[in-house]
Amino acid sequence: MPEAVLRVCALYPDLMNIYADRGNLLMLQRRCEWRGIGFELTPAGLGDAVDPAAHDLFYLGGGQDRDQALCAQDLVETKRDALHAAADGGGLVLGICGGFQLLGHAYELGDEEIPGLGLVDLRTVRVDSHRLVGNVAIEVALDGVPRVLAGFENHGGRTHLGPAERPLGKVLRGHGNTGESGFEGVVRDGVIGTYLHGPLLPKNAWFADWLIARCTGTQPAPLDDAFENAAHAEARRAAGLGTGR
Repeated sequence: MPEAVLRVCALYPDLMNIYADRGNLLMLQRRCEWRGIGFELTPAGLGDAVDPAAHDLFYLGGGQDRDQALCAQDLVETKRDALHAAADGGGLVLGICGGFQLLGHAYELGDEEIPGLGLVDLRTVRVDSHRLVGNVAIEVALDGVPRVLAGFENHGGRTHLGPAERPLGKVLRGHGNTGESGFEGVVRDGVIGTYLHGPLLPKNAWFADWLIARCTGTQPAPLDDAFENAAHAEARRAAGLGTGR
């Protein structure tokens, strides 16, 4: 048996996977396996209860508005309390794009309001005038050391953080949460949300390792990241930032 195991719960993997964000889960699995770290992946769909103590990472990807509304109702009815308990108890909830929007209070779609989990103080409003699309890079400092996350964004929603919430990073290139705030995502103990696709983790191997370390309490051994670093460098070039870290 491996000494460390990363236990991941994928929320609605059949519905919230619009930009192939399942690749993020595969990235975590491979980087664990290459190091001899165990990896357990448990899907949780509509109507499935989740155990907050049974998983280290709860992953929620992006989806179409119709599927997002369906999942949002189920999140509130069957999973909300468990996800709050997980975030408060040392686990981590990671939301990507539509999943990010559902971490907050609500997502307003014209006259319709999709309920959120209320894990963080944010609200999202869809703007029909134009979508925020393109390569994006942000500066983050999750461990106190400035690093760059690079990816791709495509969202019609504008996400507004409450005054006490901390953004995941500062926008270097791209649009971010609103296209005007200069910030992207949200981070709080136990919760991370971001609009970055790509998928995110294959383009940012260092962030995948940060998640593994955060969720398992171990320090992952170094790997030969030539391909991952090349993907990161290409993402930085696409965002107009050169090839440095």
